[in-house]
Amino acid sequence: MKKSPLLRSLLLSLVMLTTLPTFAAVKKEFNVCWTIYAGWMPWGTISNSKIIDKWADKYGIKINIVQLNDYIESINQYTAGQFDGCTMTNMDALTIPAAGGVDSTALILGSYSEGNDGVVMKGEGKTLKDLKGQQIYLPELSVSHYLLVRGLEKAGLAEKDVTVVNTSDADIVSAFATPKVQAAVAWNPQLSVIKGTPKTTEVFSSSQVPGELIDMMVVNTQTLKDNPALGKALTGAWYEMMAQMKAQNKEALSAMAAASGTDLAGYQAQLKTTHLFYTPADNLAFIRSPDLPKTMQRVATFSFEKGLLGDGAQSADFIGMAFPGNLSAGDAANVKLRFDDSFVKMAADGKL
Repeated sequence: MKKSPLLRSLLLSLVMLTTLPTFAAVKKEFNVCWTIYAGWMPWGTISNSKIIDKWADKYGIKINIVQLNDYIESINQYTAGQFDGCTMTNMDALTIPAAGGVDSTALILGSYSEGNDGVVMKGEGKTLKDLKGQQIYLPELSVSHYLLVRGLEKAGLAEKDVTVVNTSDADIVSAFATPKVQAAVAWNPQLSVIKGTPKTTEVFSSSQVPGELIDMMVVNTQTLKDNPALGKALTGAWYEMMAQMKAQNKEALSAMAAASGTDLAGYQAQLKTTHLFYTPADNLAFIRSPDLPKTMQRVATFSFEKGLLGDGAQSADFIGMAFPGNLSAGDAANVKLRFDDSFVKMAADGKL
């Protein structure tokens, strides 16, 4: 899911050069983008079923929900100002728009990976310790890389004990099918294909670090401040769809399954390893938990060590992050990533 460090740095520099200063502006039309992943499929159905139109009309605005094919490119386009909002993980929100100087708000923390990401080795009965000395194929500097490091920590190993081989998410399945590849890290749906290979062992998964790989809808902070109707409409539409999913609406779930290239059973299997917050109350408990700042500090440390916070970063605290309850982490003078619970609270209170 990530580019090489050099290319990533060049992309960030380009974004910073091409992004125009943000001025207060009331808008009537907005564009948000998403890419295929189990926890983000609802956005496509929210759009196709016209739920977003109903909520946008309620607030006198128009919201275009656009599906893009390339995950990193979608975030780059958001960072460059081509979209008002975009789906991304917590780590990528920190290391791409925030590191690129774009003040961003995590509007909806929709879910976290609870087994949708995993480390797989060829051979039966393998354990994390068997990774020592191995080449590990994964998209370098991605959440897969982060997951590997977390697994190694739990096994008493360090990244220097293995060799990471950069492999794109599009190539990870075909790479694992070759004899030379003995270990790989992937996310669904690729992970399910790899795990289906005979005589393999999943030695670590995101279910062992719950709440750390978070799937979010991120919006431009200034745009949200100037246009709170955008936050209200997106949040209202999201929880209307969550209610349908919680009620096992087969029409909606089947549409998501088809859009993700699988059948209903296949998509429901992915949902079992996706911890969706089906109600605003559940989401509020998560975003207000003291564990969230700790998780983000851990993510910031990993990102700094990998050079993902930009050339000017002198420490993992370079980028400031704001959390509910006036909590913060990092540089308070450089807050670029905000976890906002106000719109979810409106939903929980029935005030949308």
